[in-house]
Amino acid sequence: MARQILVLNGPNLNLLGTREPEVYGSTTLVDILAHLGNEFAGRAELRDAQSNSEGELIDALHDARTWADGVVFNPGAYTHTSVALRDAISACELPVVETHLSNVHAREEFRHTSMLSAVCLGVVGGFGRHSYTVALEGLLRHLDG
Repeated sequence: MARQILVLNGPNLNLLGTREPEVYGSTTLVDILAHLGNEFAGRAELRDAQSNSEGELIDALHDARTWADGVVFNPGAYTHTSVALRDAISACELPVVETHLSNVHAREEFRHTSMLSAVCLGVVGGFGRHSYTVALEGLLRHLDG
């Protein structure tokens, strides 16, 4: 049976492919989601959402409680600032994998602290578009095992 997974993306990720390609690469979010759909066909049914609004991301996490088995979440810059997203992750009572394209620990110091990691199942970052693949594989193995 295919698992129901939310792939949630935060601020500025709609600009992937054109925004700072030296940091984030040239792959678009649409490309990443298409790859995940192909790679995990039969194992996961994916729903995706992207928002630049913290409140909409919180609403997506709340809604996922009613249908999802887990969440792959790239919270973007909210990683470092949002207690509200931390609380929403805790409240949704689903396994969430925090995901980043870049290695946040190799970047500016303010990016070294995540407000979310402690309430997530795991954290994957630094592998570009492959971070999503690793995160989803880890989430599915957790759910199946």
